[in-house]
Amino acid sequence: MLQAGIVGLPNVGKSTLFNALTKSRKAEAANYPFCTIDPNVGVVQVPDSRLGPLAELVGTSTIIPAAVEMVDIAGLVEGASKGEGLGNKFLANVREVDAIVHVVRCFEDEDVIHNMGRVDPVGDAEIIMTELVLADSESVASQLQKNLKKARGNDKDAAANVSLLERLVPHLNQGTPANLLEMDEDEKERLKAFFLLSGKPMLYACNLKEEEIADSGSNPFLKPFQEWADSQQDANCCVISAKMEEELSELSEEDAKEYLEAMGVQDSGVTSLINATYDLLGLASFLTAGEKEARAWTFRHGMTAPQCAGVIHTDFEKSFIKAEVVSYDHLVEAGSMQKARDGGKLRLEGKEYVFADGDVVLFKCNA
Repeated sequence: MLQAGIVGLPNVGKSTLFNALTKSRKAEAANYPFCTIDPNVGVVQVPDSRLGPLAELVGTSTIIPAAVEMVDIAGLVEGASKGEGLGNKFLANVREVDAIVHVVRCFEDEDVIHNMGRVDPVGDAEIIMTELVLADSESVASQLQKNLKKARGNDKDAAANVSLLERLVPHLNQGTPANLLEMDEDEKERLKAFFLLSGKPMLYACNLKEEEIADSGSNPFLKPFQEWADSQQDANCCVISAKMEEELSELSEEDAKEYLEAMGVQDSGVTSLINATYDLLGLASFLTAGEKEARAWTFRHGMTAPQCAGVIHTDFEKSFIKAEVVSYDHLVEAGSMQKARDGGKLRLEGKEYVFADGDVVLFKCNA
């Protein structure tokens, strides 16, 4: 399962958010730096509004949403690339995840200390990005030397690596993240093999006070931060209240709904954050529905029908024959699988078919 790592400076709300997302108390959330040392790993359900109507359509009460793994990583401090704080451990943990959810503190609270002595989300984000870039600069220099040796032996792949690495060296030395280097599609794929920290897909979770979620525009830190984030390639922002979500996680579904209504919102922002993280990882969901359950299955964009069949069971990929596929919207519009079939909306797809998010499918495989 692909993983998204939750990172940030100490005391920005990382562990509080992790606990709320995973509905657990795995991560200690305390008012002092480095209360998280070893990374905490939890499974987060992906909200999917399609599953309820789909379950009703087929007459089942069992709903199984897709899931994604989140990793709560120790707070980073300035100088991490040189080993300050838990720097080396932090950077090693970041290197292992597939995408980064960067929590930035956008609230004042005298009871919650700030590691840098002031609330400055742009400054906080720049500190972490600088440390990632500095670590990448050392990594690229090392990888360049290794590939230069191979390239002298007429290794064409190494020669292509050298070409990209030689462009990355001055780029990173200027303090610019790897993912902001202008690259063609081949180079973007090649970049992934270098496992650079600043080359990982990232989104920002802007942590606000509970009372600001209904009117996020009233927060003085949010707009300047969003303007800064716009200058970072592929870096979207999600507005959340980790504290609100933590309180919601302790309530019943009915009480949680009343709490949100009292606050003047429908969601604390966490639904958007989870869905954005799912998309950040390059993931989507296909759906299955029957008497036993309505279920969302995770697949990576670009996967073919046999590969998606293998998500359900590895043997299904090898024994795949065909897939009966209908889009969720067409199925709901038709009212049943049979009506969708009668209306020509149900398609038979073969081994070359590339799945789309929201495909409702029934696989046909050899016994």
